[in-house]
Amino acid sequence: MTRKSKSIPLKPLAKEFDNGIAVGKYPIADLRLSEEAEYSHRHDYHFFILQEKGTSYFEIDFEKHQIKKPSIIYIAPNQVHSVLKAENIEFCLLAINNENLHPQYLKLLEEISPAKPLTLSSKHISLISQTFLLCIDLFEEREGKLYLSSLKDSCNTLISLFLSQYLERSGHADTLSRFELVTKAFKLALEQNFIKNKRPADYAQKLNISVPYLNECVKNTTGFPVSYHIQRRVTLEAKRLLFHSNKSVKEIAAELGYDDYAYFSRLFNKATGMTALTFRNKNRD
Repeated sequence: MTRKSKSIPLKPLAKEFDNGIAVGKYPIADLRLSEEAEYSHRHDYHFFILQEKGTSYFEIDFEKHQIKKPSIIYIAPNQVHSVLKAENIEFCLLAINNENLHPQYLKLLEEISPAKPLTLSSKHISLISQTFLLCIDLFEEREGKLYLSSLKDSCNTLISLFLSQYLERSGHADTLSRFELVTKAFKLALEQNFIKNKRPADYAQKLNISVPYLNECVKNTTGFPVSYHIQRRVTLEAKRLLFHSNKSVKEIAAELGYDDYAYFSRLFNKATGMTALTFRNKNRD
């Protein structure tokens, strides 16, 4: 049964990981017993998973993923997720907070989010697996004056390997067209400002370009105009709050920057094909 609370459940790193890093290799039994895995929640840290064997079923922001082959999974701090089912899996996991991340990597992670699970080739599986094992060995050492520095450096190396895979699939920055670069900048600005900025003009101003040109870039790259992406991002946050909290629709509208509750309700209905209350009741266990 999904547990409801006043807000989306936010799980911090356990107190024993006060350095802001936790890394390990886990058997299937641990995953089945983990309340974190079973119930929808989010973390205040970044989650990197290497699934080496077996089949898992994740739900990340209302999208279900069946992962059968060796894959990597990145879950950002703001994403609501759960593990629906797991069959004979072996996986390595790294949890790390912002303070331990290389600033450049943190920026790149913001750019690739939300990221879907990626299937790996045997070559990349081997490299990432070996790096995970190094991180685990250093994590368990817990001694020496350079313990935390060595652990942090090795974990950032691991994160760079994850990022390399995601960036390779999305194209290198130096090969992106002008339209793609503008769209990338717009999506990053949207993630940071969607609550207070709801108009395409707001984002065009931030990027120092005209609204028609911003729309041209975004529509050419994604197939949808700027307004679609703004509404889609707001609707996702509304879905998170409707499903994972007991806030009223009026409270959610206000939290998302809408003083006009009726307008928000119409927008949600138009974007999803159902009212906010219907969505909540449909998804309530």
